[in-house]
Amino acid sequence: MMNPAEFANIANSEEHFWWYRGMREIMFRLLDPIARERKFRDVLEAGCGTGHFSKVLAERYGWSMYPSDLGMEGLAYARHYGLNQLAQADICALPFRGEAFDAVVSMDVIVHLKRGQESKPVAEFYRVLRPGGLLIARVSALDILRSRHSQFAHERQRFTRSRLLKLLRDHRFKVRRCTYANSLLLPVALAKFRIWEPLTGAEPASGVTPVAGWLDRALSIPLSIEARWIGLGRNLPAGQSLIVIAEK
Repeated sequence: MMNPAEFANIANSEEHFWWYRGMREIMFRLLDPIARERKFRDVLEAGCGTGHFSKVLAERYGWSMYPSDLGMEGLAYARHYGLNQLAQADICALPFRGEAFDAVVSMDVIVHLKRGQESKPVAEFYRVLRPGGLLIARVSALDILRSRHSQFAHERQRFTRSRLLKLLRDHRFKVRRCTYANSLLLPVALAKFRIWEPLTGAEPASGVTPVAGWLDRALSIPLSIEARWIGLGRNLPAGQSLIVIAEK
């Protein structure tokens, strides 16, 4: 489970912080074509955090969202956003009937499980999806990028592309798209996480606290470039996140 202390940091940052803005832009480039070609009625967000992304998806695509999270802290924020159909739920044992949803969205949630436990939620995602339904998931990537933020947020594992694809295929998913993201900032991330943080002995802390306006704008530019590249149907070979779209 994510560190409950991180919910307040996320709620204060996710609308305007460069990382959230940029990753939403990337997700929209992936989801816009899908939304044009098929109509989703019921969509589960498994591990919704504050519910902000469910709100965004409902507004942008008109999807009927079912936000769920294990932590009541996040669901309290989701109620503030006016979301209903909320559920306090464990992604390893979802309280929904089989074939209940046209799509399942899961953003950076599986990584909070200990390595070896990731099969449980993927099996549950498959169970609750209707035939032809889509899983839209994002996970943290590459163990070398584990950071003090990872520790603070209680992130317990990161994925490579090959391991994520094997996990999904072992559960009978057909992978339609898989790409790394947040790639152009890899040199900065490596310098910060592997050199600066060890040298300074930095304590675990949230990485989503606001930064100076000029820096926020500068950091958002690489993500915008990546969004355009991914929107052209091209994948990135390495990055700090992995995004996958898979079909039941």
